Amino acid sequence: MPTPTVRRLQLGNELRHLRERTGLTLEEAGKAIERSQAVMSRLEHGVTGLRQRDLRALVEFYQERVIDNDAVDVEWYLSLNKGADQRGHWSGYRAAYAKYFRMAVDLEADASTINWYEVEIVPGLLQTEEYVRALFTEAGTQSASESLIQARLERRTVLVSHQAPCVTFVLSESCIKRVQGSPAVMQGQIRYLLDISEQENVRMHILPFRSRAAGNARYQFTHYVIPAAGKASPLEFVYTESYRAGEYLDDPDSISSYKQLWGRLLGSALDTVDTRNYLIHAQSSYSE
Repeated sequence: MPTPTVRRLQLGNELRHLRERTGLTLEEAGKAIERSQAVMSRLEHGVTGLRQRDLRALVEFYQERVIDNDAVDVEWYLSLNKGADQRGHWSGYRAAYAKYFRMAVDLEADASTINWYEVEIVPGLLQTEEYVRALFTEAGTQSASESLIQARLERRTVLVSHQAPCVTFVLSESCIKRVQGSPAVMQGQIRYLLDISEQENVRMHILPFRSRAAGNARYQFTHYVIPAAGKASPLEFVYTESYRAGEYLDDPDSISSYKQLWGRLLGSALDTVDTRNYLIHAQSSYSE
């Protein structure tokens, strides 16, 4: 079952698709349930939700005004809304995630495709426990709680779950060259990369320092594709992160730009065979 965050995003996406079938504006739709245009916009973006009673009223309002002849299944929208506001999702050690990052964790869990470009460190989905602890030590946060470490390591299960997404990583050479902890930590980390890259759903590429494409991609980003719950197109988000904040982009222009950048990075990176050979050599270099 999709996470509550993704259920809200899916519902919002489907409601927007349904409203567009009526030709109504956000303001006109909002008047039907006594909501402002701003609230309706947040609803369609998955930021806020509706009680079942109000959602029924809205969908039935749309049902009477759709321009095409396709039926509107009111109960289906109501079922999609169930669990969208589930509480306790971020309790326990999962509460250790920064609030701005929690949506990214949910997108990871529900994505069918993930394209990840990383610049300086090994991506979170690929980090070993020793590497994680070394990162916290280097950052001066040796006292990081075990909950935070457990939360970081739990994310790796996404890659081996029953419905694991297809994940492609493009890692700057810096991710391998920049030592975290000790040579032994890096050896173990690279060994894990070699192991996980053998999975059918995982593709790994190294972007060499000599690549010209790297000059246009100085910051990491992750592109998520979430299967649509109905007839609408899949949800797509690009997540970018700074030191203490994250940003989620879903407008068509941003998605298109990042897709083009991703294509250039992938085209400039080593193929999977050369990447594997590179990692084997890098692992042995840390034992010298």
